[in-house]
Amino acid sequence: MKLPAGLDVERLLPARVPFGLRVFFRGAFLLLGLATVALAIAVLQDEKERSYRNYQDGFRKNQAQIAAKLRHPTGQLVLLNPTAYDHEVTPLRPLVLPFSALDFDDRNKAQQAVEMAGCLVQYPDAASMCVAVGNNPFAGGFLYAVGSFNSGPLVSHSSGTLDLSLAHRARITVDMRGQRYRWIAPFQAMQAVDEGRNASPFANTRGRLVGFADDGPITPASRPVRDFRGWLWQDGRCVDGAPAAGPDCARRAFVSVRLPVELFREALFAKGPAGIVWPPADLDQIKVQVEMLAPGEGKPLFDSNAAGATAPFSWAELSPLLLPGEKLRIRKLGAGGAGKDIVALSGAEAAERASPLIAWLIRRLQVEGYDAPVTSTDIISTPLGRYELTLTGDIRTVNKALTAVATRVSWFVGGMLLAIFATWLAIELRIIHRITELTRRAATVSKGVRASDGLAAVDLADLRGGDELGVLAGGLQDLLQRVNEDVRREQIRVAQEKDTWHAVGHEIMSPLQSLMVLHGSADDPAHRYISRMQQAVRVLYGSASPSEAFESTALNVQTLDANEFLRHVARNAAAAGIPGVAFEPLAQPVTVRADEYSLEDVVSHVLRNAERYRRPGSLIRITLSLQAREGATAPEALIAISNLGPRIDAGMLDKIFEYGVSDLPDTDAGAPGQRGQGLFVAKTYMAKMGGTITARNLDDGVCLELRLQCAVA
Repeated sequence: MKLPAGLDVERLLPARVPFGLRVFFRGAFLLLGLATVALAIAVLQDEKERSYRNYQDGFRKNQAQIAAKLRHPTGQLVLLNPTAYDHEVTPLRPLVLPFSALDFDDRNKAQQAVEMAGCLVQYPDAASMCVAVGNNPFAGGFLYAVGSFNSGPLVSHSSGTLDLSLAHRARITVDMRGQRYRWIAPFQAMQAVDEGRNASPFANTRGRLVGFADDGPITPASRPVRDFRGWLWQDGRCVDGAPAAGPDCARRAFVSVRLPVELFREALFAKGPAGIVWPPADLDQIKVQVEMLAPGEGKPLFDSNAAGATAPFSWAELSPLLLPGEKLRIRKLGAGGAGKDIVALSGAEAAERASPLIAWLIRRLQVEGYDAPVTSTDIISTPLGRYELTLTGDIRTVNKALTAVATRVSWFVGGMLLAIFATWLAIELRIIHRITELTRRAATVSKGVRASDGLAAVDLADLRGGDELGVLAGGLQDLLQRVNEDVRREQIRVAQEKDTWHAVGHEIMSPLQSLMVLHGSADDPAHRYISRMQQAVRVLYGSASPSEAFESTALNVQTLDANEFLRHVARNAAAAGIPGVAFEPLAQPVTVRADEYSLEDVVSHVLRNAERYRRPGSLIRITLSLQAREGATAPEALIAISNLGPRIDAGMLDKIFEYGVSDLPDTDAGAPGQRGQGLFVAKTYMAKMGGTITARNLDDGVCLELRLQCAVA
């Protein structure tokens, strides 16, 4: 290669070394930074996939949990009373129970029903009250008031006593459609009998609430309301649980009342075009007040209109179950529903700081199925109709949540990148810069040594120090000084030797010059010898450039007819101890590039392996075919040698061509084919002939394929 004129090679060569080192160090830190960023992106990709799967799982669980809650009597209570708590908790308004009616005569059944339905309104003094109607209109137009409160020992009303204020009593007021109904119901205890023995003073108290219309003073002519039914029970245990408490301690009392409402009955039996309408459309406009009064005219023991009441289960309790971005819609099916949504709830949005750059990056990360809508529908059946629950997810919340987390974690990634940059800058200033300067000055030394005087005037004193580079620079400075001194001494010695040689040559040449004058004739034999002596003196040394050559052994690759060659091999295989070899020749010659003897050796090794593993009595088949190669001008000859027998393990298909690989024990050192070298030799020869050999398993045996290049015509 001819270099351009004026190119200073000696200036370029030394500069390549420091440039390469700087590229190496800086490239290493650059790759480290890129690896950190790539790792962060890979983690974000994985976290996005995990978040998407977790979101789908959480979405399905939320849907199942919400549906389970709504199928429970508590949830059905909300479905049957969608607008019950659009107003204040008190005064109480009747709710439609998920039961046809209440067995108000049985304390346990009534208490279990209202607790299961979740209709109890809780009060600060541990009291509770549920005002409701049954969902079956044919159970009667009754209104139920069931609850509990704390009270001292109950005082019973005596029959015939007109002053009801001497006993515990219930006062219930119902405001409905512009009318007010009011009942006063004194407590009449039932006689406690314990198999003929006196009842314990701490035994449970049970009695009726006899209802009178509270529209004036009670007179001997006043009669109880026939359909008013009520019960009052009181536990024998004290509220605080003290076993030794006196009889005047506060005890838990449970009240269960069924109120007759004439307007309900009139609506039930009225004939109209729409038939029976239940529950009444204005049920949430009915106001009920329940008061439990102690003997006397003091403050009520319990008032349902008291402040601080807590509403029972409502729609608001479903909102925390919704993930951010999820929307829940519930509508009633059928003619009565008309497809209108009863309620629409949305999950609370999480307000967290997020980086716009990270948000853009996360949006760009691809996740399979990520853009598909997430929607689930379920049907809730109640006694008064069927409700469709539709839960819609917002997959964008996955990005938002992941962006918020990634924004917090990005400070760690940024810190790592900053640490990498600070480390690179420290190494650059502390080490790389000094190495670069030391290398540049070393290159100057190299140029100075190559100069005519052989001296390099380079000062390394500013690079001295206590670290390794400083010690190296100091050593180089001392060595350079020593080298310069040696060069100067050598220059002086060479100059002296040169003067000496010039003097010796001058002294020798002078006599020879005189002899040349004496024997100046060209015919004089001495003239020729003197000339040779002069030439020998002029020549100081001779030189010769020895040459070396590397000669490698190569196969004698020629062209041969593979069709005829394989026919010959198959025909003579029995003589070589391999019977049962069948060859299927082609109709036309197949000319390949190969060494005939080496190819025969390859085929023999393969046939011996096939003979060793084939099924007894089966044939070894040799087939020849041509296969076109992409981008090649000539096809490729494929020689397939297959046998029936055991298959080769998938992990050994490539290893069987390695030297020393064999599954037969080497019982005889001289036995061929047991050193694991036959297929190794075959692979080596095929490579030298420009071919390949591979093995593959058949359904019932093994096939070895030899591929050779066809000769171009």
